[in-house]
Amino acid sequence: MKAYKKVPLSIGRRIVAVSASVTKEKNTIHSMTEVDISIPRSIIKEYYEKTGTKLSFTAYIVTCLAKTISKYPQFNSFIKRRKLVLLDDITISVLIEREIAGENIPEPIGLVQAQKKNFLQIHDEIRKGQNENNSRLRSMAAMQWLSLIPNSILKLLIRIADKNMNMAAKYGKIAVTAIGMHCKEPIWFIPHGSATVLLTIGSINKKVIEFDNQFISRENLCLTVSFDHDIIDGAPAARFMNDLINEIKCGEIIKK
Repeated sequence: MKAYKKVPLSIGRRIVAVSASVTKEKNTIHSMTEVDISIPRSIIKEYYEKTGTKLSFTAYIVTCLAKTISKYPQFNSFIKRRKLVLLDDITISVLIEREIAGENIPEPIGLVQAQKKNFLQIHDEIRKGQNENNSRLRSMAAMQWLSLIPNSILKLLIRIADKNMNMAAKYGKIAVTAIGMHCKEPIWFIPHGSATVLLTIGSINKKVIEFDNQFISRENLCLTVSFDHDIIDGAPAARFMNDLINEIKCGEIIKK
């Protein structure tokens, strides 16, 4: 009697696996850090108590990222045929979890011209994307005809899409994924991805620190930011991280 069973991989699972096999070939460097988010979290909590609206913390991080990227326009780019393609607008791809054919699959939504939008506008776009009816999906995972294509052809399609101008305009070369928000312990993730800058939100944990001769509790976000090393060197990445951390810590964009 067999002690196992075999089930075919769904097209969504195959695309995730093939995408990872392609993106792992990239020359990526990672920066892992903790950011004190006590101030923005407090402001978001106060907003909820006043209005009853729960603001998206992912939207807050996306807004901070868009503002920081605008100071580093060379990061908003990709390489195509030995040329650096610099994108005029900042489009940030945010991964959200969809249920497709009974399976949870990550799907990107593109926030176009993110540099021109405030926190509430980005919040509304993300909420709209999360609530979109699954029957209207246009992602690769929703195209069942792809299940007929062998993995070698899927890899080729993903490589072509990575250098395609229309795809770059729709989804951008900056990405955010929030996969650690529900973890209770300090956790960082090292992702795979085709973005030039990929920000991965880890868990939030509380720490007690000494400040002005008092012990106070602070909330810290585990954060990983990955850079395409073919485009971005370590020193610019370090300066970018300093600016991004300061932007996240202060909470100023919520007030605007």
